[in-house]
Amino acid sequence: MLVGECPLWHAAEQTLYWVDIGGFTVHALHPASGAHRQWRMATEPAALAIHAGGGLVVATRAGFVHLDTGSGALSDIAAAPYDTATTRFNDGRVDAAGRFWVGTIYEPRDQQAAQMFCLEKGVVSLKWSGGMMNSNGLGFTPDGQAMYHADTAAHRIDRYRFDVASGEAKARETFQLFSADKKADDYGGRPDGAAVDSEGAYWCAMFEGARLLRFAASGELLREVKLPVKCPTMIAFGGDDLRTLYVTSASHGRPEAERASYPFNGCVLSLRVDVAGREEHAYQP
Repeated sequence: MLVGECPLWHAAEQTLYWVDIGGFTVHALHPASGAHRQWRMATEPAALAIHAGGGLVVATRAGFVHLDTGSGALSDIAAAPYDTATTRFNDGRVDAAGRFWVGTIYEPRDQQAAQMFCLEKGVVSLKWSGGMMNSNGLGFTPDGQAMYHADTAAHRIDRYRFDVASGEAKARETFQLFSADKKADDYGGRPDGAAVDSEGAYWCAMFEGARLLRFAASGELLREVKLPVKCPTMIAFGGDDLRTLYVTSASHGRPEAERASYPFNGCVLSLRVDVAGREEHAYQP
């Protein structure tokens, strides 16, 4: 894969979904049988959500579409609310009320022009704009009272107070800030996709860091997991007990020497962990 992203465990189907952004493809794997399916998209897919009516919601560069995973049929939900020449959707997650939150990446990367949008019952609304280049790392605490969000380009993870009833995120505070100096001894990658487990801990994939980090709600680092891929992109909890951690990764544009050292770049990894994740909420149309 070029840029594997957004692993999504569908508990009812016992199936893992994910996207290859650069490959314009949505993938599905049923681990118990080994059955693999894939669907080609017209523009880059980035984020996935379970659709309460069946199938998936796919956030593509061109907008939100519904993918019928039985027939493969695609139907439009909402057009992209931005200039598709410079911007595309990136990381996303559904909240407890069934809203699909998806941030963008501003591809010129010469200004902080990324935005956060929310798809609610077929209508897209702008939640905030600017202050970031690459929206990532969305996650909600088990009680629904806080939202995590990362700006990969700023090497920063923030936490917001979140109101499920209104869908408002406010009172931003810095949760983690990482070194941005790639030549520094303590450079360990930058925060990409994430997930929150059943104990409320925040797991983050560290792009270029070849590792995952698990943080307590207090900000304390609880665990580091080294990986055989240089650029992990996002994680998802799956399996019968939600204790199998799936990790997507990227290979596109990586140096030749790195590819030799990390031959699994671009693969989807799985590992067992002691703490269970949580089932993903479905988008409510």
